[in-house]
Amino acid sequence: MEKFDTIVIGAGPAGLAAAHNLKSNGQNVAIVENNLWGGTCPNRGCDPKKVLLSGVEARDRIAQLQGKGFDELPNVNWKELEAFKETFTDPVSKGSRDGIVNAGITAIDGQPKFISENEIVVNGQDHYQAGKFIIATGQRPSYLNIKGKEHLLSSTDFLSLKKMPEDITIIGAGYIAFEMATIANATGAKVHVIHHNDHPLKGFNEGYALELVKQLEAKGVDFNFNVDTQAIEQQADGRYSITADGFELTTDLVIGATGRIANTDFLDFEKAGVEYTRHGVVVNAKLQSTNKNIYAIGDVVDTKQPKLTPVGGFEANYVSDILTGKTDKDLELPLIPTVVYGSPKLAKVGVQEGAEVVDQDVTGWFTYSHTNDPKAKIRIVLNDKSEIIGATLLSNNADSLINLLTMAIKDHMTHEDVIKQIMAYPTAASDLEYLF
Repeated sequence: MEKFDTIVIGAGPAGLAAAHNLKSNGQNVAIVENNLWGGTCPNRGCDPKKVLLSGVEARDRIAQLQGKGFDELPNVNWKELEAFKETFTDPVSKGSRDGIVNAGITAIDGQPKFISENEIVVNGQDHYQAGKFIIATGQRPSYLNIKGKEHLLSSTDFLSLKKMPEDITIIGAGYIAFEMATIANATGAKVHVIHHNDHPLKGFNEGYALELVKQLEAKGVDFNFNVDTQAIEQQADGRYSITADGFELTTDLVIGATGRIANTDFLDFEKAGVEYTRHGVVVNAKLQSTNKNIYAIGDVVDTKQPKLTPVGGFEANYVSDILTGKTDKDLELPLIPTVVYGSPKLAKVGVQEGAEVVDQDVTGWFTYSHTNDPKAKIRIVLNDKSEIIGATLLSNNADSLINLLTMAIKDHMTHEDVIKQIMAYPTAASDLEYLF
């Protein structure tokens, strides 16, 4: 039986970062992966999604400049764009595993299960022990428990479609649903979004979320709110019928985007003394589980913070420092900006309300009017010291500008602080002094 200082379970971005950090600090480390090395983000999540969105962004720019330098508006060629995406995703798993091996870390392929508090068995036959474990197994899509649920495809399936159907329906109205709707719409597909209540993108300012709905509706996306899907049935012609009380829709393909669940149910945590819920591993302020020698990082942790790749990386660095004696302080996460890659993009950071809120429609400002953006809005939240404490953005450049505002909040900047800076002009950053 092989023994290690630390075994990491899960070779996504968080697990890989932790393994490399620990190895560079002299530990004897192993990492176990039962699927794709590299994890969800680079294989079937944020990275391939971003590649597909590059086609959407290019098409949007042309659409906004129709009659202002461009005549024809092309649809995104899904087959070509999908092939381009695969040039990024195909090398990921092998490259991630090779990087581990080249770093001198033991790479173990297979399904792990705990058989005691300090021992796992992989594929039911190979046994490994460690002084510490790090759980970094991430999440997977969850599915509605309805009649015909076997017909639901996931976001992973969507990102790997070889052909975009003429008509596609997405059940759910969170980040993933909006991003898939944006991509599919740009290919020329008819897109339907079904949601069980009338508040999409929970956690964002409702007015801004509904404005994004309005912008996507203008592009042809069909939103159906307050529809509680009851059944999906495949018809004789291969299409699908979606039914609810007083609602019926026929479509070519149905994607479920109704949340994700933590990958905790296959590890036999009970034998290791690790408590977990549907939302993930229960941890303390140092990311320790109920077994003090087992830590959890990334999307598998039962916390309310956004499940984002940079958060997992931050936690990986923190736990690595804990295990190598560099810190014994509780985890303190910095501000976490979040982005919905819709069309336009919706981003937020910090709080939604404060002593003062400056809400502006900036569509007519040069930053947005020179590209003929259909809508741009910015909401700045201030405290009683006139310091920036929150922001919400709806614009085509929201994903870059939100990072500047995150730094401004971190530095407790006031308007007086902002006007002392000189930004490149004309850019979105040069607008900062006029936002509040």
